Amino acid sequence: MTGLALYRCITSLGRPFINYYLHRRMAQGKEHPERFSERQGQASRVRPIGPLAWIHAASVGEAQSALTLIHHMLHRRTDLHILVTTGTITSAKIMSDRLPARSFHQFVPVDRIGWVRRFLDHWDPDFAIWVESEFWPNLIHETADRNIPIALVNGRISRKSVANWRQAPGFIRGVLSCFRLCLTQTEEEASRFKGLGATRVICHGNLKYSAEPLPVDEVEWDRMSAEISGRPVWLAASTHPGEEDLAAEAHLKIKTTHPDLLTIIIPRHPNRGPEVAAMLTARGLKVGLRSKGAPIDSNHEIHVANTLGELGLFYRLASIAFIGGSMFDHGGHNPLEAAQLDCTVLHGPDMANFRTVAIELKAAHGAVEVTGTAALAEAVAWLLKTPEEAVEIAKSAAEVAAKNYAVVDQVMESLIPFLDAMPHEDSYAGA
Repeated sequence: MTGLALYRCITSLGRPFINYYLHRRMAQGKEHPERFSERQGQASRVRPIGPLAWIHAASVGEAQSALTLIHHMLHRRTDLHILVTTGTITSAKIMSDRLPARSFHQFVPVDRIGWVRRFLDHWDPDFAIWVESEFWPNLIHETADRNIPIALVNGRISRKSVANWRQAPGFIRGVLSCFRLCLTQTEEEASRFKGLGATRVICHGNLKYSAEPLPVDEVEWDRMSAEISGRPVWLAASTHPGEEDLAAEAHLKIKTTHPDLLTIIIPRHPNRGPEVAAMLTARGLKVGLRSKGAPIDSNHEIHVANTLGELGLFYRLASIAFIGGSMFDHGGHNPLEAAQLDCTVLHGPDMANFRTVAIELKAAHGAVEVTGTAALAEAVAWLLKTPEEAVEIAKSAAEVAAKNYAVVDQVMESLIPFLDAMPHEDSYAGA
């Protein structure tokens, strides 16, 4: 039995366990109850008539990096519609707020062959794009078997993943052979993909460089700026468990020299907001929770911003931003979003997900790496004390982001043959 056949057997026979897992996720608030059937391949809307491109992006970061590409694709083909699939509630909410006209969101089906076929039977895309590194074998193979061209965009793969995939070389070679084109973030990753069996591989750089600045509600920005009223403020963004504790400890240290300090913490997963607020309150800190509509008053020491789609607002409110996910083996999150909005970027030692970005920022003196609570507190206090230094670091980071903005143009140049080969709208007359 081949690796793919075994995988299909396991995912087919494992339906009771998969259903149990999905319902458990729903009970935990990780699945959308009204749209749960989408995870089983059942569409919640009609397929638009005309050419349809499908972009799969695993979660928030991948989906946001695809937004600029979506705008370029729609501009290139004015008869095109784009289906975007992701697997998380957070990404679904952000996509519903930010997707342009002629594009829409659905949850990706779980990788069982029956659900995959139901999904593809309904949507019947003319072209498929995978963003970064989430490979679902059934979905990829079934798409390719229908002669639907598939391209990998912004591809990345870690050394650890390569080592794991090499335990099943035929299996991963079969998956990667389904991609007619692989566009990677770095030359190193291009080499890894080739070594695993990908055929046509090109490095264009990181598409995240081309992302538009995060949006902001100007009215809300004016209101909250007035609430902060000149207080020194810094932000810990996209934090994971343990990093909120570090931010709290850093706050207490910085407060000795900046007694009116305001610390803003944005958990990576908004549903953790109440848990984070309770932990901070137990430490004796005065805490406001954004989801409860708490204003930022002079008594609040820490504001927990656990709402969706407002990261751009808080990057504009805070001139110093620590990028979460970078302390405890999560690989870090996107520092360019902060850099584009003139924040001084700080991050921990683990930026594996943005390795080349972190290297470029370091070379340009566009970020400060910190290795623990003391270093984080010292860096924030220094930047608050020397705003001219903070401005220079932020300026250098913004220049790194700006000089790489053209990545999307190179990606588009490689995708244009696929886009131009798609049927035109008049081909669907009477469909």
